Amino acid sequence: MDWQTSEETVPSAFVTEGTVRALGAPPVTGAWRDGDHPGQRKFAQIGDLVLESGQTLPRARLAYETWGTPNADMSNAVLIVHSLTADSHVVGQAGPGHVTDGWWGGVVGDGLGIDTSKWFVVCPNTLGGCQGSTGPSSVMSNGREWGSRFPYLTVRDQTRALTLLAAELGVSRWAAVIGGSAAGMSALEYAVTYPDATERIGLLATCAVTSADQISLNSVQIEAIRMDPFFSGGDYYENDEGPFRGLSLARRLALLSYRSPAEFNDRFDRAWQSGISPLGEGGRFAVESYLDFHGNKFTRRFDANSYINLVEAMNSHDITRDRGSLKDVLGSVTARSLVVGIDSDRLFPLEQQVTLAEYLPNHLGGRDAHVMSSPYGHDAFLIADAEVGELLRQLLDS
Repeated sequence: MDWQTSEETVPSAFVTEGTVRALGAPPVTGAWRDGDHPGQRKFAQIGDLVLESGQTLPRARLAYETWGTPNADMSNAVLIVHSLTADSHVVGQAGPGHVTDGWWGGVVGDGLGIDTSKWFVVCPNTLGGCQGSTGPSSVMSNGREWGSRFPYLTVRDQTRALTLLAAELGVSRWAAVIGGSAAGMSALEYAVTYPDATERIGLLATCAVTSADQISLNSVQIEAIRMDPFFSGGDYYENDEGPFRGLSLARRLALLSYRSPAEFNDRFDRAWQSGISPLGEGGRFAVESYLDFHGNKFTRRFDANSYINLVEAMNSHDITRDRGSLKDVLGSVTARSLVVGIDSDRLFPLEQQVTLAEYLPNHLGGRDAHVMSSPYGHDAFLIADAEVGELLRQLLDS
């Protein structure tokens, strides 16, 4: 069986070590190779990973995709870290192996903000995810999925995994590490922990420390999944039905913070979804239908345990933990930086980006964060491609 075909026939939400191995995949070297097709998913074995908790995650693997061509010393390599529930598929169409189009196709590409005619772009699926990297749905050596036994991960653990991928690829220093939202946490962690390996960082709609308000929103989403009667304590993979309703509800709760009140009000107002009134007659408001659709759609591409794992990692984020004051920790960053905030963001409010820009010593634009004005809320960094692309172009050209 052809390897490209075998990998792409696996539903992307459940690409695990077991399913790939069962399909007869060849050994994975982990390094970029001449002849690899741009955008084709690859795999890097990064070995046993010692976690902050003291536990060891054995035989960890990261799935990743690449675009562009590396130069001789890999000095044009750019690392893009994906946000909470995205994946390595930054650019490209939906199809076998990828149930959605690339999530930053207007930013990454030939002649775009992150110009793949100049830069060798790498995007891995985050450790703990469910799109090819080791996560709760991966199969252990005993042939069973990790499920509830999967260890707790922090942002620092996930960032450490990224450095091991860099070593496999032969990248000693990234030209830039770029991430928005939860991915911005890893980008910042990379610059603080591995300053010699980070030339530039792009931080979009993110923060230095996850706030109590953000943790509270995340905790409700986690509980929505755990309360689903089909969650089975996280060991549901062999059951006839999984915790799809709980995962759908968690996604709907998240969407409330991803978009702004103004967008919901302007887009839906009090419109009905059909001719049946929602006022006691069994109909639904259009905004309810919108949330239902996206919640249900999400369950077809994501694993509930991975969602919990990634959200808990996001909760762990505190760049100052065991390091010192925020001013001192951020002041130690040597990378040139770009911080972008969104004026309508209610999940990562603007004051968090203002603080980052104030304390990062080599920030583009001095001590002021770049503020995007958008009705779309937190998701604007994934929507305003032209503005975001131009800002990242300036960072890379700096």
